[in-house]
Amino acid sequence: MSTGLSLPLIDLSSPDRAAVAESIRQACIEYGFFYVINHGIGKGIFQKVFEESKKFFSLPLEGKMKLKRNDAHRGYTPLYAETLDTSTEFKGDLKESIYIGGNSQDDLNQWPSEESLPLWKDTMQSYHQDVLSIAKRLASLIALSLNLDDNFFERIGAWDVPEATVRLLHYPGELSDSDDGKYGASAHSDYGIITLLATDGVPGLQICREKDIYPQLWENVHHVDGAFIVNVGDLLERWTNCLFRSTLHRVLAIGKDRYSVAFFLDPNPDCLVECLESCCSDSHPPRYRF
Repeated sequence: MSTGLSLPLIDLSSPDRAAVAESIRQACIEYGFFYVINHGIGKGIFQKVFEESKKFFSLPLEGKMKLKRNDAHRGYTPLYAETLDTSTEFKGDLKESIYIGGNSQDDLNQWPSEESLPLWKDTMQSYHQDVLSIAKRLASLIALSLNLDDNFFERIGAWDVPEATVRLLHYPGELSDSDDGKYGASAHSDYGIITLLATDGVPGLQICREKDIYPQLWENVHHVDGAFIVNVGDLLERWTNCLFRSTLHRVLAIGKDRYSVAFFLDPNPDCLVECLESCCSDSHPPRYRF
């Protein structure tokens, strides 16, 4: 069963940081998802990133497989390589992707040749830097929303060398009979702090706010031109003692090519994660051992 919903709109240009932080708090508690507008990335930049993404995925499979994902989780993953929902009867989600780390991890990245895609590397490196800056601004507001100092994540070293990854995704439109019933991305939650998603306007993304209630209700997330779709990850859910929700989501295979660009923000691997004092009490003790 599915329906539509209207997610909160968070305006990063607002001078009232306290009000924005409170809006983020309510969105993270109620939905685990929200839109971010007026973030500073223009339409032209998104257009360029999607153009370069389409060029990469249009390359022959043999060429893309030369960049197959390595042990550092950088590089290309082909169709059917992942099944995010391991409980499903279907094996292999209908998507291909490529992972790109930040400049500090540049030696681990795998790049298409400049001969085949001369603008690709510079475009993706620039986009990574831009979205990382936005993600840190969001994290500062999230800290405020949790009654913490706005520099909380900087102070604990979360951004010293953050695990920040761009993932370009392509969901093909041409499906075979054997693909019937499969998902572009089967039901899952994200691992880290937050994800910032840019989409091309093709529908398919759905969320399930109450994953333990059956039958599950899936709600369509609509495209908002120029906005990021932001969602809470598992790490932030645990950090906040389940105050914020890491919401189950999936992507339908609708028989039309769909492209998206996800940015995953995780802290420095050496960062200490423990239940936030503002999210626990004697009557609401920490749920997880860290």
